[in-house]
Amino acid sequence: MNSATIDDPREMLGDVAEGLKAGALVPYLGPGISALSQPEAPMTPEAIAAFFATKTALPKRARDNAWAAAQYIESYKFRDTVTAWMKDAFAVGVAPAPFHEWLAGLPLRLIVDSWYAGEMRQALASRTGWIEVQGITRAGIGEDRWFRFYDPSGAQVDAAAAEAAATLLYTPHGGIAPEANFLISDADYVEVLTEIDIQTPIPEEVRRRRTGLGFVFLGCRFHDQLLRTYARQIMKRSGERHYAVVELDTLTRNERRFLEEQGIGVIDMALAPALEHLMA
Repeated sequence: MNSATIDDPREMLGDVAEGLKAGALVPYLGPGISALSQPEAPMTPEAIAAFFATKTALPKRARDNAWAAAQYIESYKFRDTVTAWMKDAFAVGVAPAPFHEWLAGLPLRLIVDSWYAGEMRQALASRTGWIEVQGITRAGIGEDRWFRFYDPSGAQVDAAAAEAAATLLYTPHGGIAPEANFLISDADYVEVLTEIDIQTPIPEEVRRRRTGLGFVFLGCRFHDQLLRTYARQIMKRSGERHYAVVELDTLTRNERRFLEEQGIGVIDMALAPALEHLMA
C-alpha cells in the first residue's frame, strides 16, 4: 500500500464526519456494519454460499463462492429456487445498526448499500423525501431494464420521483425488500458486466448525483473481483477524495492494490470504534 494514502486515522475520520454531515461524501455501506451485531442472516458472500450448501450439495468450485453456488442452483433447480432460498436466508430481518440510523438523519444526496438485508432502507423508513433505486435480475422478467425505483412504502415509481428526491438510496445488488430482487448468480453478473463499462446498468440519477462527491467505504471487503468492479464503476467520474475504513493487516494483496489504484485514503482502524468516532 502506498504510504502516501495513509494518514492519522482519527484525523481522517474527522474529515469523513465533516464530509458526511455536509453531504459531500457518499457512504458506500457493506455488510460488515451489521455483522458487528452477529445477526442470523448471512453477512458475507461466503456465508451465502454456506447457506446454500445447507439446502443442496454443491460442487467444489461453488462451496465458497456465492455467485457460482447460485448459478449451480439456477442451472439444476431453476431461478425460482434461487430466489426462494435467498428469501429464506434473509427471512430473519437484520435491524439497522446505530450507524444506519445516524446516516438516515444526515442531508445525504446519495447512499449506496451493497448488501441484501435492507438495513439502510429500514433506517430511512421514518423519513420522507427519499427514493430507492435497486438493481434487479433480468432472468425471466421479460423487461429490458437493469433497475427499479421504489418509494418508502415499497411501491414502484418512475425515474422522475428519484430526480425529485432529497436522498437516493442505491442498492446495486438488489435486496430482500420490498420485492426480493437479487443479483446473485454468475449469469446475473455476466449480463451486467457486459455493459457496466459504458455505465448502462448504473442509473442515470446515481451517475448525476455522484458527480463531484467523494466516497467513503464502510464495512466493505473487496477480495472478490466482482465486488471491486462494482465499486470501481459506481465511483467512476465522481470526486477526487475517497476513504475506506479497513484494517490493513486483514486485506488481501488484490484489496490493497484496488485501494491504491483508486486513490482511496486508508483509515487503518477496526470498524466498530471508527463508527463510534464518526457518530460522536
